Amino acid sequence: MSQVHVQLDQRELAVPLDSLLANASRLGVPDVLPGAALLRWAAALARRPRTTGGRLADLAAELTRVIAGTSTISASSRDRRFSDPAWTDNGLLRRTVQAYLAAAEKALQLVDDAELEERAQKRVRLFVENLVDALAPSNNMLLNPVALKEVVNTGGANLGRGLRNLLHDLSSRPRVPSMVDSSQFAVGTNIGATKGSVVLRTPVLELIQYAPITEQVREVPLLMVPPTINKYYVLDLAPGRSYVEFLLGQGQQVFMISWRNPTARHADWNLDTYIHGALEAMDAAREIAGIERVGLHGTCSGGIVASMAAAHLAGTGRGGELASLTLAVTVLDQAGAGTAQALVDHKRAAAAAALSKRVGYLDGAVLAEVFAWLRPNDLIWNYWVNNYLLGQKPPAFDILFWNSDTTRMPAQLHRDFLELSLANKLVTAGDATALGVPVDLSKITADAFIVGGRTDHITPWQNCYRSTALLGGKTEFVLSTSGHIAALVNPPTNAKASFQTSAHQPTSPAEFVASAETRPGSWWPHYAQWLAARSGKMGPAPPTLGTPRFRPLIDAPGSYVLDT
Repeated sequence: MSQVHVQLDQRELAVPLDSLLANASRLGVPDVLPGAALLRWAAALARRPRTTGGRLADLAAELTRVIAGTSTISASSRDRRFSDPAWTDNGLLRRTVQAYLAAAEKALQLVDDAELEERAQKRVRLFVENLVDALAPSNNMLLNPVALKEVVNTGGANLGRGLRNLLHDLSSRPRVPSMVDSSQFAVGTNIGATKGSVVLRTPVLELIQYAPITEQVREVPLLMVPPTINKYYVLDLAPGRSYVEFLLGQGQQVFMISWRNPTARHADWNLDTYIHGALEAMDAAREIAGIERVGLHGTCSGGIVASMAAAHLAGTGRGGELASLTLAVTVLDQAGAGTAQALVDHKRAAAAAALSKRVGYLDGAVLAEVFAWLRPNDLIWNYWVNNYLLGQKPPAFDILFWNSDTTRMPAQLHRDFLELSLANKLVTAGDATALGVPVDLSKITADAFIVGGRTDHITPWQNCYRSTALLGGKTEFVLSTSGHIAALVNPPTNAKASFQTSAHQPTSPAEFVASAETRPGSWWPHYAQWLAARSGKMGPAPPTLGTPRFRPLIDAPGSYVLDT
């Protein structure tokens, strides 16, 4: 543990992904408690009696208006918690909501008034936001008009169903309300269903070659390196929403890594294990396609693996084998990010690494629990009302099904990610190594396409953008709408989609936004054009998959993706 402790002492800041990795080995919900930061907040407010007193006086005056029925406070039209007309038509409920909104506003203002240092301020704000969200009247069975109507309509049967749902969710991790009706999905049938074959199986991965769906294909294949935290089929969701299916339709040859779901006996698998796996898959894709170059596509933590694999190629004189590099919602420069970075310090990260080492892995279900408490309104209380108060099943939604299909992370990989990220090793050439080769991202000269999500709070887009200054080739950055996964799952059928891009990449993210062109629609077609220009000429699609050396072993989606 001493090495981890030394590294984390040097740089305590982490992006949200790495904060999640640290917190997920702990207790989940208690990790949002601000601890000493709460005491500093109280002391700061005590030193500002005039400001604090003014806020409380304003609240008292507003509550007086609420009671008198003259308050003009109202919930936003986008706040679904209070969308039922009863919240405004009923005088008691209207006053309850107004009092709640007034108190919530002042509580958050008091967080800003304290002027704490950034880390403490973020911890306190997250705690207050969680408390405010939990106390919403919509979460109260005795106040929620929709729930009360359901009691009348069902004769109270909704309460029995809700209790059963609650007991079921508490029986195993993640101990949060279920977000999806998993019974509506089957991997390989209506999700992760694009046709293909496993053409390589190692102890670490299965390599899927997808069957072409066009008569002509690009000669340079694309190898996708999915996250190491969840399963690969976020890139191959339901037909019509599958990223893989779309690229196949553009004449692209596509290969996909499906990582094995590790157990305690794989505890010593480290970052080099996964980099080696990516390079092995890349070699297989080159041989099967009969060409020396391959495009590499990494997503989230898989993008870190892909980048380090590319740096290994560059550092060993094999950089010409890389036709292009795509990084989707991937952070390489870890300096300063969103709210979740404030949740981890060196002691917590060191303890997290020690616990995963003792167990042998980091449990993805616990990771999902921590993630949910970072967005409680969307991922906790919304389903609290639906599942427990209304007694209903959650919706059947492909992204949420994938999100609930968690995997484990080997203990050594967990530790490697913490060390890599908390010390921000990829920014400085030689601070990190890939299979013994110093990593210098500037030596990656292949053109790169980088995608960020505007509301992504796991891999903030500003951090994703900084990769444009780290890589040595020509880069293009695209800022998609939505968050971490919705920004990626962005089919052309999404009428609300838009994206920003620019012919030039300014130094700062702010300058990019100021100069970028906003285009309507999905970024997928734009990317397909970019990729086609770097994927060689068109030729007849291969009549069969694999080669005599890489024979098809099993139909896609393979066997590793089904491991629980």
